[in-house]
Order: sequence, then C-alpha cells, then structure tokens
Amino acid sequence: MFIWSSMGLSFHRLAPPPPANNFQKNAAAEKQKHRATPRYYVLKTIMPKDRKSHKRRHRDHGDAPYEKDGSGGSYSHHHKRRNHRHDDQDESGRSSRSRHGGAESNDDITPCPTFDSMSLKPALLRGIYAYGFEKPSAIQQRAIRPIVRGRDVIAQSQSGTGKTAVFSISALQLLDDRVKDPQVLILSPTRELAEQTTQVVSSLGDFMSAKCHGCIGGRSLGDDRKALEQGVQVISGTPGRVYDLIKRGYLMSKSLKAFIIDEADEMLKMGFKEQIYDIYRNLPPQAQVVLVSATLPVDVLEMTRKFMNDPVRILVKRDELSLEGIKQYYVNVEKEEWKFDTLCDLYDSLTVTQAVIFCNTKQKVDWLATKMRESNFTVSSMHGDMTQEDRDSTMEEFRSGASRVLIATDLWGRGIDVQQVSLVICYDLPTDRELYIHRIGRSGRFGRKGVAINFVTEGDVRTLKGIEHFYRTRIEEMPANVSDLT
Repeated sequence: MFIWSSMGLSFHRLAPPPPANNFQKNAAAEKQKHRATPRYYVLKTIMPKDRKSHKRRHRDHGDAPYEKDGSGGSYSHHHKRRNHRHDDQDESGRSSRSRHGGAESNDDITPCPTFDSMSLKPALLRGIYAYGFEKPSAIQQRAIRPIVRGRDVIAQSQSGTGKTAVFSISALQLLDDRVKDPQVLILSPTRELAEQTTQVVSSLGDFMSAKCHGCIGGRSLGDDRKALEQGVQVISGTPGRVYDLIKRGYLMSKSLKAFIIDEADEMLKMGFKEQIYDIYRNLPPQAQVVLVSATLPVDVLEMTRKFMNDPVRILVKRDELSLEGIKQYYVNVEKEEWKFDTLCDLYDSLTVTQAVIFCNTKQKVDWLATKMRESNFTVSSMHGDMTQEDRDSTMEEFRSGASRVLIATDLWGRGIDVQQVSLVICYDLPTDRELYIHRIGRSGRFGRKGVAINFVTEGDVRTLKGIEHFYRTRIEEMPANVSDLT
C-alpha cells in the first residue's frame, strides 16, 4: 500500500515487519546500502530483477482511500489493512498474478521490426498504414508490445521519434469494443498537446469503432458531459479538466485499463503533482501506468519506483538526446537590444518552410510579434494568456501553412508536431536546460533535417556552455553564409 504526499508527491510503502533476528537485519541493511542508482540506457529495455511476475497494483479505495491530514498538507492512509488478504497477494497487498493473466514472456522485450509482427487488430493496422506509417521507429518497436500486454512502461526517446504513436496505437489495441466506458486515459500538460493526441488517436482508429474525446480546459463542460454520456473509450485531456469531470461524476473510471502520462517530466513537477495525485487515486486497482517523455531526470525516475509496478524502462543516454539531423548554432548578439535587428536579417536571409521563435515570457512574445508586424513581417503568436479560441485559431493557421512563423512561449515547446517546421530560433535561451531539447525538437521531426539557432548575449554565454555540458554536445557559431543552413 502507498501513502502519497501532495507536498512533494512522494509515495511511501508501509514499512514491512522488522527482521526476526540480527543476521536478517544486517543483511537487509547491507542490501539497502548497495542498492543500484538509476542509470540511462540507449533504447535498451530494462527488466525488473524479479522476473517471475509483474504484480498487480492493489489500492483498497472505497470512496476515499487517502485523506489530507489536519494541516492540509501531506496525505495519510486512513483505512486499516484488511485482516483477510488473498493468498496470491504480496506483503504490500498487490496481486502476484500478471495483469494479462499469464506468465511474463521474453516477447515483452523483443523489438518488433514491423507493425504486422505486433499482433495488432486488423482494423488498427489499416489505420496505421493509412496514417502514413510504414515501419515502426526504434521506440515504437520496443514500447508498444509491453504496453499492450499490460505492463507498466517508462518510455523515453528523442523528440520527433514517434512517441505519440506509441501510446496511441497501444491505447487502441487495449480497447474492448463491447465496453463503451472510458478504458484509456491520456494526460498532457497543455491543451494543444491534448488536442493533438485526440486527433492522432482518432486518425489511427479511423477503421475501428473506437471513440476518442478531448477533455480540455477552456472548452464547454457541457460538451464533455454529453460526449461521455454517449460513450467514449479513449480520453485525452489536461489534468484540471479531467479531475473536474471525475469529481462531478461525469467521467467514470471503473473501466480504465491504462493511465498514460505524456511529457511525464513536466507532469510530475510542482503545479501538476496535486492534480495527478487526485486522478491517480481514482484508478482501478488493475490499471497499468505508462510514462512517456523526451527527457526523464533521475529524480523523476526515482519517483516512479514508488507508484509503478516493475516497469519496463526504455531509456536513452542524456548525451544522445541532442537529436541527430538538427544542426545547432548560436549567434553572438552581445546586447539584448540587438536581437531584433539580427532576427530581421535572418528572416530575409533564410529560406524556410516554417519556423518557430521561442521567447521566455508572454510579454516578450507580444512585444516581438508587434515589432515584427510593424516591420511588415507576417507572423503568428501564442501563449498561455490567450483565450482557447484564439489559441485554437493560431494553431490551425500555423498547421495549415497560412502562417510561416510562430512566436511562442514554451507552451509550444513540448510534443507539438508540425512536420513542415525546419527552423527553431531561441530568441531567449531557456531558463531550464531540459526545455532546450524540447524546443529544438520542434524541427527535424521523425528523422527530417532541421536547424536550431540560439541568440546569445554576453550574459548568456555561461548558460549556453551549461547546455553544451549538460547534453555533451557542441553548439557552433553560425557561419557568415547562412543561405545554406536549411
């Protein structure tokens, strides 16, 4: 059983009974002392040490399995452990049987070279090929099979390698066509990403009877309620709206098979933790958990030990995250006020299909968009203070190609896929090094070529060096002849 604290989103197992004698106590202490530290692996599937079974999550819910303590801070378990425990459960109350009902197989971790070898539903295969996929990417070859077999999975791979398709295909394969209640819940940190996932799932499931709905903040609650009453099998949403629907009793979670968290590193940061907890505690005991992201810091990986069941971990080394096919440059602009003129010169010199310009603040986005329009450049802009209607309109305009340049905050830096984007400009260097890889990953999608250009003032030199050191990469100064960059 677990205790989940909202203050740090920490999960704690209830302590096992103390060892019977000093020999056992010393052995346990020695084992704890030498426990291995999590490491990164290059698209290598990591299996748990105990491969006899992956155990079913057991949360004895009732109506409220957890409650806040009197201080309004951390959470504590308020019900006692049941006196009667089934024989096939371990000391933590988990079932020792596999979720999919059988013994664990080596097939769970064997890469599938083709979609046909994944034993997917014929209608789903038709949708995959109609969508334009021909051969699964490396992450798709390794992650889809364990997910559809009921495993908890942590999947990390570079931006643009098809992670959205991993959990979208898996979600559709998991569905029982006879059940019209929600069976898969996918959470995303932004409304745009949740909407994109809805579209991908719907397109891949075009030849199935599956119904996917986006439960997204800023839109009509009544529309969500109506859609859920009519029957929805896959929900893609943002945490706040999803929990609101659960709390109101509109979204019934009893049939959920899988809980998928996209951009997991962002979702498990402060700000989302409380909402994720509220949703997590409403999951059925047998629901599997899947985490997906381009970056997964060690602290997030440590956290997964507390709420995932022997997950299959498919990870990449940090120094291999700098994205093959994306050329990275910096421009030494020296002073902040010289950035705008530099951008205008680049705009005239480069021939690009579409470009994204990242700024660190909403105010800078508005200011830069206004300055560009005053200089007769056609640009779009987007940030979190815009209404949902304006954000949707901007996204549609950019996706359709009506706008070639989008100026945005990091709201647009995670997961958004517009394949025509070939250039990313960091007008401001990101304040968080993890954001850099997400920003430049907006270009060079799925193996295409792309260019990332960073504007660097005298005060930014140290930040740039920090990014280079963190990803063990080299960002070179942009050459004088910029016409051949893209």
